[in-house]
Amino acid sequence: MPEWSSFLSAMTLALVRVSGMVAFAPFFSSTSLSPRVKAVFVGAVAYLLAPLVATLPNAHVSISFSALVGELSVGLVYGLTLTLLNEMMLFAGQIVGAQFSFSMVNLLDPTSNIQTPLMGDLFQLMGTLVVITAGLDRILLASLVRSFKVVPIGTFALAPTSAMAIVRAAGGIFLAGVELAAPVLAATMLVEVAVSLLGKLSPQLPVMNLTVPIKTLTGFALLTGSLALWPRFIEARFDGLLDMAERLISTPGAGLGG
Repeated sequence: MPEWSSFLSAMTLALVRVSGMVAFAPFFSSTSLSPRVKAVFVGAVAYLLAPLVATLPNAHVSISFSALVGELSVGLVYGLTLTLLNEMMLFAGQIVGAQFSFSMVNLLDPTSNIQTPLMGDLFQLMGTLVVITAGLDRILLASLVRSFKVVPIGTFALAPTSAMAIVRAAGGIFLAGVELAAPVLAATMLVEVAVSLLGKLSPQLPVMNLTVPIKTLTGFALLTGSLALWPRFIEARFDGLLDMAERLISTPGAGLGG
């Protein structure tokens, strides 16, 4: 009976940690996955991990309020840090959509259930495709499993500096989004300048009718050509965010200066 009780306690704590990650992390948090599927996945992972995490050195296999909060904090550090990747894709899509004159075309985002610009949805879907194709979702899950060895169950305490580090990292999504949209942004701006000069040289040209189609066609051509660079760019940002999450749980507050 004591062994069974210890197993249930370890499984509960592991389930809370995995749930925190699944609630926000890219791909895992998608509403395309039904809640039942997520529940079964989280329960299966917690069930398989329970015998292992309960025997790790320094593990505190006892359910308490502080232990539950600590386990939830570990999962949320992973989830909230990696969800910045989705926000970066959304911001880049909004920039490109504005250049394509699509800023008023909104769709329901399947991830957040809010109205988002058309190109923002496209960028997020393409980012999710890269995450799945490159196996980054499995890398994230493997990192979370390793976290039980770095931070045994029932021993984590979230430091205020960790939350500040995540907030500071959120500011980086603006720079990363501009970097991803830079080729299209530069090309469409050059098109605007070129069409404006043509309008000055030949006032009879229908400049207003030419600007939008030329910008859109040029932007789509550049966007199609730049897709080959997306996997490397997204993987680099994913690795950076994952490294930050690992630093924050191993030494709370270490990511503040990153």
